[in-house]
Amino acid sequence: MGLPLPGLWLKRLWVLFQVGLHVAMGKVLLTLFPRRVKQNILAMSEKTGMAKNPHFSYENWIPTFFSAQYFWFILKVRWQRLEDMTEQGGLAPNCPVVRLSGQRCNIWDFMQG
Repeated sequence: MGLPLPGLWLKRLWVLFQVGLHVAMGKVLLTLFPRRVKQNILAMSEKTGMAKNPHFSYENWIPTFFSAQYFWFILKVRWQRLEDMTEQGGLAPNCPVVRLSGQRCNIWDFMQG
């Protein structure tokens, strides 16, 4: 159902390289061209509707981009997506979810009540 172990680790290594390169390039660009990076991020926020959010401000969000915390979060999400694949006709992944009460469980357990 899932990827063979060597294939999964190879893909994880590739994702680690991609995310590391993305964060390093972003950090360099943010250092060398801060005004241009600000323009690009604000333009993207206009497209996504983030600029309409009264809690969004450049000063609060931009320092978090390309940080170590950003790196680990993106890496975790991308790695989890590698494992959450399924084949047509196969079983769907039993992904973790969080109930409104804060209790963590899997989708199958959540559906069972």
